Amino acid sequence: MPITSSPSRRDFLGQSVRWTAAGGLLAAGLGQASAATASSSPAAGPDHPAAALPRQDHYLLRNVRLEEGFIREDDEIVATRTGLYDISVRDGNIDQLTAAGQGDRSLPSWDAQNALLLPATQDMHIHLDKTFYGGPWQAPRPRQGKTIMDMIAREQVLIPQLLPHSQARAEALIALLHAKGTTRARSHCNIDPVSGLQSLEHLQAALARHPDFPCEIVAFPQHGLLHSQVDGLMREAMQRGVGYVGGLDPTNVDGAMEKSLDAMFQIALDYQRGVDIHLHETSPAGVAAIHYMIDTVAKNPQLKGRVTLSHGFALATLNGAALDKMIEGLAEQQFSVASTLPIGKLTMPIPQLQAAGVKVMTGTDSVIDHWSPFGTGSMLEKANLYAQLYRGSDEFSLSRALAIATDDRLPLSAQGERQWPTPGDEASMMLVSASCSAEAVARISPVIATFSRGKPVFALTPA
Repeated sequence: MPITSSPSRRDFLGQSVRWTAAGGLLAAGLGQASAATASSSPAAGPDHPAAALPRQDHYLLRNVRLEEGFIREDDEIVATRTGLYDISVRDGNIDQLTAAGQGDRSLPSWDAQNALLLPATQDMHIHLDKTFYGGPWQAPRPRQGKTIMDMIAREQVLIPQLLPHSQARAEALIALLHAKGTTRARSHCNIDPVSGLQSLEHLQAALARHPDFPCEIVAFPQHGLLHSQVDGLMREAMQRGVGYVGGLDPTNVDGAMEKSLDAMFQIALDYQRGVDIHLHETSPAGVAAIHYMIDTVAKNPQLKGRVTLSHGFALATLNGAALDKMIEGLAEQQFSVASTLPIGKLTMPIPQLQAAGVKVMTGTDSVIDHWSPFGTGSMLEKANLYAQLYRGSDEFSLSRALAIATDDRLPLSAQGERQWPTPGDEASMMLVSASCSAEAVARISPVIATFSRGKPVFALTPA
């Protein structure tokens, strides 16, 4: 049993000031530790403050705040009950949970100073290979009146400028993501006639230097699978260990929906890989492409459960029976959807997808590049956006919103029973300056420390 109950708001705020001003700057995206949106400077390098945490395979985190249950008034959830614990980590997993002050003091230890422990986040749609992050400030060119083909032409000019720096900048993005609590990602990587396989080589080299950042790679034909004639390069990428075959707007870019999708799926079938396709099309052609993909997977059961629809804006053009039928097909073939949770005229039917059992993931897409300058690298920010768009502002809804950023791992079940962490769980987690997960989502609370499979990969320094 923990020795403390939930703190009062005054007590919690008093505790929070024990952390350096860097924590507040981090929340605003301005701190040196994260160098988020206001700057494209990289995060701290290999000699990061995380070195101050225990580096052993068996250690103790002291005074960690964990959620214990919901507090109700008149059958409404109004707050979250928490307590303080000591948590031992062994060989990358949670080992034991004891009341604060009762942990094994013979172990190397680190005082969490009442910070809240949450599951680490994951970024399941990002482009680590082409970014302005880590370089001088550069805003995208005006987009008004530009087509995707215009953007591809712009990229053909940019890629030779980006390639000499792409490995270093990918590593800077990894450091930023760690500073925001993310320990896992799926990165799309350009396969195009300009860069050939160089972008892939640089990304794989960056990831090899960061084994505590597991990252799936999607071979992404950004200039069109057919349009840029990269079928051969895509197959070479599969031979180099890439896990997913990508695709892009088969009508708007390749001009031949069925032929483009058939080519993409054939590579996946030949190499027994998954598929993750960018589909931005909002015309009836986008709806037709999704139908065609559902039918293709139904005819090729080895693809079932292995296809991700990224963006999928055409879904937002449907409603009523047409939307229900489409979602039913996606669920039956076990598609997943990766959405950046766009704000604009079209609202993605995320709750309907989730209610039907379709796995929904999110990601930052780009932090800063020639498409957008607004990314922060924070998946807590994505959970916050999800809450604003779909879940509401109450304690329970905010706590549930965290799931979209954590692969559905939540500290409390819907019934208010603690389900994470438990002994044996992988110790990929983050400490945040918040009193509960609802506050962390609502306020996008600063991350104090991040652990990947037990290894500390980021930490702020306490005052």
